[in-house]
Amino acid sequence: MDRHMYHYATVSKALEELTEKGFTVDFNIQENRIIDSPDDFEIVHVYRYEGESDPGDEATVYGIKSSTGEKGVFVAGLSAFTEKSAAMVLHELTIKGHGNFENN
Repeated sequence: MDRHMYHYATVSKALEELTEKGFTVDFNIQENRIIDSPDDFEIVHVYRYEGESDPGDEATVYGIKSSTGEKGVFVAGLSAFTEKSAAMVLHELTIKGHGNFENN
């Protein structure tokens, strides 16, 4: 499987691109769904934003599709990657290959 990640200058630009592709659900407010049922989600796009001077500004924007067909986003800052967090679950899904990454 080819894996590519998008790189945008800002998180806002990544969110704008995903909205244009129909990813409109805010999964950040439904974090427990991801934690409780990770196999119900597929990562379709991953966008990385790296802070120019401060690693703490790093963020990952996930374009996610649920098993029920919902398409939405989850934004994870560097501090979001804690044990049993939705960000960590999504990161693990990425490692397991539950995502297709396309080049921009």
